[in-house]
Amino acid sequence: MPLLTNSCGEPEKVSRVAPTDATVLITGESGTGKEVTARAIHDRSPRAARPFIRVNCAAIPPSLIASELFGYERGAFTGAAQRHLGRFERADRGTISLDEIGDIPAETQVALLRVLQEREFERVGGTHPVPIDVRVLAATNCDLRAAVAARTFRADLYYRLNVFPIHMPALRDRMDDIPSLVEHLIARSAAKIGKNVRRVDDDSLARLVTYDWPGNIRELQNVLERAVILCEGETARIEEEWLDSGEAVPSSESIGLSSSLMGRERELIEAALERSMGRVAGPNGAAGLLGVPRTTLESRIKSLQIDKFRYKSSADCFVVHSR
Repeated sequence: MPLLTNSCGEPEKVSRVAPTDATVLITGESGTGKEVTARAIHDRSPRAARPFIRVNCAAIPPSLIASELFGYERGAFTGAAQRHLGRFERADRGTISLDEIGDIPAETQVALLRVLQEREFERVGGTHPVPIDVRVLAATNCDLRAAVAARTFRADLYYRLNVFPIHMPALRDRMDDIPSLVEHLIARSAAKIGKNVRRVDDDSLARLVTYDWPGNIRELQNVLERAVILCEGETARIEEEWLDSGEAVPSSESIGLSSSLMGRERELIEAALERSMGRVAGPNGAAGLLGVPRTTLESRIKSLQIDKFRYKSSADCFVVHSR
């Protein structure tokens, strides 16, 4: 996917930082292309021929993340029948991309800080440091400065990660990029599906450039892939109803945010955040309880100036997970 352009010069930042070994912190809403940017930095770096290891920190249970990142020694815990190499060792002399860095637990933050400072780590159950040569690219859709203020993220780790910040604006803030993105994504979807689709019609393009894209580039990609699948010729059409960004249908256990309850929106959001202990995403997150997309809830939290971090107690955020 081509890097987007904007007045902030983020693609220029990618070109400037890629040849270095600097740690990069990529921020932006979900679906804005943070992973694409991390890959572009690696591909344009002297490490391009070496491994690129991507880790979604939010997808790994807190009790397992240390062993996934740093590996473990034989006998470190029940079931550890042999030594296991972690993601950092697999990325040696290459790049490791840590997505959702704000979700890592406190003890792992300490270990990651050691990697950045000392270029070494210890496997779980190990007693000897392992030297490592890895470039770290971190990404998050959270406000890490707010997390530092709320004491859920270490300030020293934040400053170690924030050597070279790159912010990926939401697609709705860079509508001029949509025509070039449409051209690229149509070509990619057509090649994947095996069709000779080359473009979208003018009416469809007009719809695309006036839609606010709550799901950002990921949503645009999905809409265009659907259009390619349904297209019978070279020109695809985007139906207007595809762009109705209706919220997810709440489950029977969802709190629900119907239009009749909009006057209680703040109350409902705060109740959901309290139940989820400040977590927005995930199966037990506030977005799931409310039955809305995470990006929608994040936008409303920001608009209503709700401090989601106050629902995360320091005990919850700095609990030490052990086997």
